[in-house]
Amino acid sequence: MIPTQDDVLGYFDTLSNWGRWGDDDELGTLNHVTDEVRLAAARAVRHGRSVSCAWDVAVPEEMERSTNVCPCAADMPGAENMPAAFHADRRWGFSNERLGLLFHGNTITHLDSPCHIFWDGKTYNGRSHSLVDAATGSAWAAVTAASNGIVTRGVLLDVAKVRDVPWLEPGHGVFPEDLEEAERRQGVQVRPGDAVLLRTGGGRARHEGGTAGGLTQAGWHASCLPWLQEREVALIGADTPQDVQPSGYDAVLMPVHAVSLVAMGLWLLDNCDLEECAATAAELGQWDFQLAVAPVRFEGTSGSPVNPIATF
Repeated sequence: MIPTQDDVLGYFDTLSNWGRWGDDDELGTLNHVTDEVRLAAARAVRHGRSVSCAWDVAVPEEMERSTNVCPCAADMPGAENMPAAFHADRRWGFSNERLGLLFHGNTITHLDSPCHIFWDGKTYNGRSHSLVDAATGSAWAAVTAASNGIVTRGVLLDVAKVRDVPWLEPGHGVFPEDLEEAERRQGVQVRPGDAVLLRTGGGRARHEGGTAGGLTQAGWHASCLPWLQEREVALIGADTPQDVQPSGYDAVLMPVHAVSLVAMGLWLLDNCDLEECAATAAELGQWDFQLAVAPVRFEGTSGSPVNPIATF
């Protein structure tokens, strides 16, 4: 049954994890990733094959890039003031870069931390949006809460394959029954602490069409949120920016983002490229793997560009 708008708005209370792991908790559902869960994830490595679940960051469309090239370091301004060993060696040079990017959005593969979304001026565990400062960023539930990385068992649920389509059309949502049918067909069961990666085929559409994003997209329907809470999922990802758009609810534009990050403390992996992961899973007949996500430790930041690695 598709939940009503009142049902979805009620998820902010019925699915809330505020206080579940203490009033000062910033990890949210990453608390489900225990030492035992990480050990189980290591046992999911049965072939030793690793694949990336991320897109390249394009220049200049998605990233501003300035590259400096110095063919001979001894000729650079100020070299004469460096130690003799520096300017005496005339054979080495270098290049470096200055990068600028906005990783939130519909294209770059990135991790959302709980401070990314507010609801009624609150973020995860009831903290005020005022803890986010324009100069210093967020003092609460920033991406550095996951500074030790996220290493857990990943499960890929290929709903495009379940529906026997190359990709789900924009505006088509994924429901709990789709998730359970994918589990049944793939012979895998989502367990507490897992990261669930949803393949809608959006990556294939992007590879073939060359575009990403827009005002409509396939993705998780809000009805999946109780299912994810019941299964004690630690992290979800998708080959779109998560929420089906339009969501079907006038009062909440992105219910999966809002309820997950604010109420549940459920971290999100947006804009994955799951095509190689899905092809590898089908080839090996293995739909679970060790997933490693290592965000850059940007202080006070609401997420990070990432390169999630699935190892089968």
